[in-house]
Amino acid sequence: MQEIVVISGKGGTGKTSLVSGLAATGTRQVLGDCDVDASDLHLIMAPEILEAHEFINGQQAQIVPDLCTGCGLCRAYCRFQAISEDYRVMQEHCEGCALCLHVCPESAVSMHDRHCGQWFSSSTRFGPMIHASLGIGQENSGKLVSIVRKKSHQTAQEEAAENVLGDGAPGVGCPVIASLTNADMALLVTEPTRSAFADLRRVFDLTRHFKIPCLAVINKADLNPDITVEIERFCLEYGLGVPVKLPYDQDFTRAQIQGQSIVEYHPEKWTRPMQDIWKSAAKILKHKNNPGRNKNE
Repeated sequence: MQEIVVISGKGGTGKTSLVSGLAATGTRQVLGDCDVDASDLHLIMAPEILEAHEFINGQQAQIVPDLCTGCGLCRAYCRFQAISEDYRVMQEHCEGCALCLHVCPESAVSMHDRHCGQWFSSSTRFGPMIHASLGIGQENSGKLVSIVRKKSHQTAQEEAAENVLGDGAPGVGCPVIASLTNADMALLVTEPTRSAFADLRRVFDLTRHFKIPCLAVINKADLNPDITVEIERFCLEYGLGVPVKLPYDQDFTRAQIQGQSIVEYHPEKWTRPMQDIWKSAAKILKHKNNPGRNKNE
């Protein structure tokens, strides 16, 4: 079993559309939606939820009004300014350090689990899917991503799946690092704009840090041929896989509106490009596992 993670330096490059297209053409696999801050793969996959689990991350304080005498010690000691003038804990500021619990002379403070979101084990028409949703304003999405990946691996072993196909988060922050660590390969999705090219460089540096082989996919490549050529030169210069180019096409939007992958929406047109990406990925994985072989074999 091998894990392939699809990531991008910025949002809106077509990462989720690519994942759904690959899911429709790949071998037996498990899908993992690691974009927990803004998950949207489920909009295309329409998963049937089999299991739902709470994501609990740390604790937060709560003050019982009937026991509070308003002595002010909790407000005075709280360095996060999480306690209001009327002695309510402002959850968005509370770090769960429990100092207020220890200084309260009336035992009016208690600590409770912090419910930050949910993660799900589901079935889809393309195989099992593990996905999650982080609560509004909640933090530590990296930990939730790690849960999604761990469960995806476990499911892949149980199902004897050949691959885990992950939809990673955009950017280079904690969720992306959590998505990439120890992955077998990354597909870097970019588009021919200056900002996307700059972000591609950053996310490529991240994959080099973790020594993860990559394949670049240039989406909407025909919108700016000059920058597309620059991206291709960059990829060749730094050994960043063999770029795969996809044209701008409204099929992507139309397919999303209908809740379909682009392969389902127009199979005659998009099956072949998705299969080509799988073939390119297979070559890179083969070289990774057998470094003595030629990359192009």
